[in-house]
Amino acid sequence: MCTLEKRGNVYILTLTGNDEHRLNPTLLDSIRSALRRLRSEPTSPSSVLITTAHGKFFSNGYDLSWARSTTSQSITSSRYRMMSSKLRGLVSDLISLPMPTIAAITGHASAGGMVFALSHDYVIMRRDRGFLYMSELDIGLVVPAWFVALLECKIGSPKARRDMVLKAAKLTAEMAVGKGIVDMVGGNAEETVEAAVRLGEEMFKRKWDGQVYAKNRMVILGKVLDKLGFDETVEEENGKGNRSKL
Repeated sequence: MCTLEKRGNVYILTLTGNDEHRLNPTLLDSIRSALRRLRSEPTSPSSVLITTAHGKFFSNGYDLSWARSTTSQSITSSRYRMMSSKLRGLVSDLISLPMPTIAAITGHASAGGMVFALSHDYVIMRRDRGFLYMSELDIGLVVPAWFVALLECKIGSPKARRDMVLKAAKLTAEMAVGKGIVDMVGGNAEETVEAAVRLGEEMFKRKWDGQVYAKNRMVILGKVLDKLGFDETVEEENGKGNRSKL
């Protein structure tokens, strides 16, 4: 599902395979397990994490097929809650990780997959393939409040946030960097990862205290942390679910 390797002074977490990297419990657990291993590395607090993926997709969001592969509505609802809980746990793990983080987006990042990418400190996006896309509006679903909290912390322009959420805009790398959503545009997949490695090595040279770095990040993203405890779109409210299936 994913691998963790050290390259020079940085760690690279790769979502493996050529599928859509849907955020089902198996993949989410695999990523969180890799982050726990990273925390246990004796040199990790002074290092940098890069997350990337093989294939056409960085991540295409929640695994809807898995959630719906049952005739029981209660089981389906439970699966949505499980994916939401595990993604929120992963985002919390990234926010508290004692090192800088970089997402090297080498393919499409949609809905929960885009949120996963933006949960990193820096985002570098491949020029020749991939969109950033919040797809909820196109299929008639509500964006969770915690997604919005992250977008507000990561995207400074209200107009850019409007276009993402209320136009369901599909943004190329050039469009996304122009709106201040990503930090840098890479070339092909390999060049995008190499650009992330160069940025990581530059940050490593600063020899920051990873624990202090994480605490500062937690202050900046405090609004997100406050929202991670609950996802109203997968919980029952007044007997009716208002679910985002992404």
